[in-house]
Amino acid sequence: MTSSHNLHLKTYAMLLIMVLFAPLGNVFLGKGMKNVGSAVSWSPSQLLHILSLVLKSGYIWLGIACLLTFFVAYLLILSWADYSYVQPTSSITLLVVALLGYFYLGERIAPLHWAGIIVICLGVFVVGNTPPRTTGAGAD
Repeated sequence: MTSSHNLHLKTYAMLLIMVLFAPLGNVFLGKGMKNVGSAVSWSPSQLLHILSLVLKSGYIWLGIACLLTFFVAYLLILSWADYSYVQPTSSITLLVVALLGYFYLGERIAPLHWAGIIVICLGVFVVGNTPPRTTGAGAD
């Protein structure tokens, strides 16, 4: 395998991790906070009660773990791929968020929202066909 092939392979692997774990983390945090509920008042005792419920929620901790995994993958990929490649490509998470919201949370997604997601995915396809590294010694 060439170093260029290895760069593409690890870049795609990290992008996959980013695209899966960022939306999962956000969905788990959202589900956890819906289970916790909102504060009725802003009194210190009410806020401490909400904080205790947050700290006991498995969904919250699962969301935090997913977002930490995303963040580590994001830091790693930025060490070898251009930001101008990584950021637009990671926007595919919008599709994953919509799918998770629809199938897991039972949310209704408006047709205009789906149309916007399709436009973004087409843009990601265009960006994905550029080299992940266009600057420095590791350029393809």
